[in-house]
Amino acid sequence: MRILITGITGFVGGHLVEHLVASGGHALFGVSRRGEWPAQLAHLAPHARLVVGDLCGPADTERVLLETRPDWIVHLAGYANTGGSFRDPDRAWAENLTATRVLYDAVVRSGLRPRTLFVSTGLIYGEPDVPDGACDERTTLKPASPYAASKAAADIVSYQYSRSAGLDIVRVRLFNQIGPRQSADFAVPNFARQIAAAEAGKHAPVVETGDLSAKRDIADVRDIVASFPLLLEKGASGEAYNAARGESFRIQDLLDRLVSLSRIPIRVNQTIEPGRKADTSVTRADVHKLRAATGWYPRVPLDRTLADILDYWRSVAAG
Repeated sequence: MRILITGITGFVGGHLVEHLVASGGHALFGVSRRGEWPAQLAHLAPHARLVVGDLCGPADTERVLLETRPDWIVHLAGYANTGGSFRDPDRAWAENLTATRVLYDAVVRSGLRPRTLFVSTGLIYGEPDVPDGACDERTTLKPASPYAASKAAADIVSYQYSRSAGLDIVRVRLFNQIGPRQSADFAVPNFARQIAAAEAGKHAPVVETGDLSAKRDIADVRDIVASFPLLLEKGASGEAYNAARGESFRIQDLLDRLVSLSRIPIRVNQTIEPGRKADTSVTRADVHKLRAATGWYPRVPLDRTLADILDYWRSVAAG
């Protein structure tokens, strides 16, 4: 397959390339504004060709499609910072909704008919319809941030183009995914970064954190990306599928597990900001639809994921 990956140089994109390379037999292409691999993904340069382009630009996007002529598109690119979206909602809406619509219009104009996987987020559900309940694909969308709202709109636009324009689009809604190379802007890698820096003598032996009471459906990113080719092969056009472990973990428990892996004693200093409220108190996905369609299930134990994340940040701390 000729596969075009938008957002290829990001956290999920890098792991997807590694998975597809291990599978073999694919010609891989990626869209990048700068056409450069970040240092932590430099090892992927021989395996996927980057094409310079801006997905918010119609001419750029059509040129990329005609140059790569993909059989499959994995649309990962977008604005992915929930907190930052409150400060810069225009950027969130442009990079999530506008870029998605521009991509689909470019596919229509190109005359190509690739199968597309639109990568959405479980945050579009917001609070579940039943308190502490699992969200399935029919759960009411109640996004609680500009990021989640813009992804919900792009998710709906993906369905609309599958109907009105006849494009072959499958949607996958990711819940929390973690793994090596994830930005320390997120909770688990931030904890691991602080622990690794403390072990290296570059940080006090303390983890500074905010509210730890939320529960999140956490899966290894390497498991999550394994669902993508399965959905491209077996998913029904126009349909949406949740991808997650299907089990919630308290953030406090995740931190406790990381602290238990530390090579030195670590103290936790929790500071809860007055008035700050998380998007949702509990997230848990119903993944029966994905499993029925593809046979996918998560394989990586959570403790291995946490150990791999901590080892990654140890390598960063070591320079």
